[in-house]
Formats: sequence, structure tokens, C-alpha cells
Amino acid sequence: MKKLFALLLCIVLFFSDTAYGTLFAQSTTSAPSEDAADTKAKSKDTQDSANDASGDSKTNPDLNIGSASAVLIEGSTGSILYEKNKDEQRFPASITKIMTLILIFEALDSGKITLEDKVSVSEHAASMGGSQVYLEPDETQTVDDMIKCISIASANDACVAMAEYIAGSEAEFVNMMNQKAAELNMKNTKFMNCCGLDDNIAEGSHYSSAYDIALMSRELIMKHPDISKYSTTWMDSIIHVTKKGKTEFGLTNTNKLVRTYTGITGLKTGSTSKAKYCLSASAKRNEMDLIAVVMAAPEPKQRFAEAAAMLDYGFANCSRYKDDNKGVVIKPVKVVRGKKDKIQPAVMSPFNYLLLKGRTGDKITKKAKLSKSICAPVKKGNQIGEMIYYYEGEKIGSVPIVAAEDIKEAKFIDFLEKAAKKFFLYTE
Repeated sequence: MKKLFALLLCIVLFFSDTAYGTLFAQSTTSAPSEDAADTKAKSKDTQDSANDASGDSKTNPDLNIGSASAVLIEGSTGSILYEKNKDEQRFPASITKIMTLILIFEALDSGKITLEDKVSVSEHAASMGGSQVYLEPDETQTVDDMIKCISIASANDACVAMAEYIAGSEAEFVNMMNQKAAELNMKNTKFMNCCGLDDNIAEGSHYSSAYDIALMSRELIMKHPDISKYSTTWMDSIIHVTKKGKTEFGLTNTNKLVRTYTGITGLKTGSTSKAKYCLSASAKRNEMDLIAVVMAAPEPKQRFAEAAAMLDYGFANCSRYKDDNKGVVIKPVKVVRGKKDKIQPAVMSPFNYLLLKGRTGDKITKKAKLSKSICAPVKKGNQIGEMIYYYEGEKIGSVPIVAAEDIKEAKFIDFLEKAAKKFFLYTE
């Protein structure tokens, strides 16, 4: 009799659980078919989007920038602090190499290449004009030394040699560059080569914008901070080993702010007759990363002065608020038709926010917003809510709340077992 009653109870519970079919509250998103890595990637995008703003007026400060295009952003949030013609398409010259460096560091991170790898120089790479370190055909240099040449001396020959080493050809590497630009939402960028030489390139063929350069600079400096070990080196050298023997070649940084600006972390200069004088300058103070981009300055000194002026403004008027969300405890959420009845939520992403002058972090509050129940199956990393942040009651951003574990969908036998346990628990 008890078994029959347990069976009937199981059937009732099964259809009762089916009725709890609400997956998520209005503001949350479920993707149970995605794996955790994809979900985390989307969560990162959500975080960046939510934090891509400062909490004050968007009015441009009067910084007296005379260059054709300029922009100042903060790295952790992507907040724009100053802009002038930020989306105008222009020749980027050697600032192009920032994207080349991103792909080099991604290849290092993935294990495709190592810093000790020997890179052979092709005829094509050795034939590059402009700024170079005079690599010869069949000469080899380590990846480490090639990065030095690109970052410090802006060497076109080293740049092409690395492109060929990673992708097999410069043309294929350029395809990778354009794909990465699309991933970074660089809407006003198209690359035709990996180094920025534009002598034989018509206008409208190889271009970028101040804001797009800031976006790829942010990607490089925030995700691959080791670049600063190279880009802040003032002087170094490499050894040429050729048929003529060994010769030392000196490298001098083209970014003059390396010697003069406190907290400088990089990043890259560029100049051609078409592009004029360009610079992407990055610096870090008080846990805040700023990136200042100048394009088409009429004189070389002007790009450094104007980038420094933008950085000075940012450091003087802004501060970074960061909440690591460590130790946050959130009540479990009910799971419908799962092998477990509840799931533990977790906040895996930090929240970053840029405070402009006059605002303080003690006025920021946060509140967890979760669905009342979710439907199995649930994968670890699936978004099940959001942690919303407010400044004096006004929403300023959010980060995802995700599932801390996998929960499989319950089968009939699981419901039977649950029903039996409940029945015998109540009858004993």
C-alpha cells in the first residue's frame, strides 16, 4: 500500500514540478545548451557593456587638443573621458602594430609559439622599408627579440617575420587581424598589412580611428600586461648573426613618454607622410589604466604633449571603483525538475566603475536579482541572475550571477526516489 501511495505521489510531484516552468525573471538570460566557457564569455561582454560608462556628464573637457583625432578611455571599464573626431577613419601608420602584438601574445598564451622559438626571416620580411632593424634573409631571431624590435624600435621587418611565422603568410595574418578587429567591435578599421606602411596604399584601403585604436590598445594592455616590459624599455639591443658574423644592433624606444611620464605602461607610436604623427599612450596610477590616442598630429612633439595632457586630466579627475565580489553569499535558487532541488548562485566577475570628480565609492550599493526558479538541466556558468549596482539609487551597471554547479534533469526514477523519501520520512 505504501509503495502504491509513493507511486501516486511521484506522479503528482512530477506534474506539479512541470507546472513550475518559469525559467528566469524578466532581466535574466538562460542558455542551458551552451557550455560554461561560452556563457562566461558572454558574461564578460555583459559586464563590459554594463560598465562602459562613468557616472557623470558626458560633456568634453576643454583640453585644447589640436590633432585631427583623439580619445581618452579608461581600461577596466572602457569609459570614454574625452573625444575628438574619435570615429574618423585615418591612416594609422605603425599603430597598426598593436593588433600584430595582440595576435603574437595570443599565440604565446595558447602555446602555439614560445618566447624561445627561433624565427627565420624571409626575403619579403627583409625587404620592408621604413623603420626597421635591418634583418637579413635567412637570419633568425627569437620571438622574444622580435617583440623587442616591434615594441621598442617599431621594426617593420620583424613585424612581417612574426606574421609569417604565426600564420604562414602576411596575407593570412592580416585576415586574422581583421577578424580580431571585428571581435573587438572596431567598426572603423581595415588592415591591409601588419606593420602600417602606407606608401603604396590608397586612402580608404588601410585605416583605423582613434577610438578603434583605443579599443585594441585596451585589449593588449589589459589582457597581456607583459607587453609593458617591452614597450616601456628605453634602450636595448639585439645580436645579428649572419654570414658576415655577429653584430650588435641598438634599439631605442620611439615613445618619448617612456622617459618622462609617471606610470607609463606603453604603448606605440606611428608616423608616415599620410598618417602624420600618431600615438597610443597608456599609463597606470592608483589602480586605474588610462589610454590616450592621438592621430594626425602635425608635429612629433605635439602628439606626446597632447597625450600627456589627456592622461593628466584623467588621473586628476577620475578614480576607479572595483568590487571583486569575493565572499558574497547568495541564497540558493529553486531548481524545477532537477536531480537537486536547489542550486547555489555565484558572482564570478568583478564590477568596475569609473567615478568622476566629486563622486565617491561609499555611495555605491548593490542588490542581487534572481529568478524564483530555474528549470534543469543547468550547467555551471549559466547565468541565473545579476548583481545590480546603484549610485545614490540610480542603476549604474551590473555583473552576471551564474550557477556554481551542474544540475542534471531528473528522470522518472529520480522523481520516484524523491517521492519515496518524502513519503517514508513523513510516515515514520
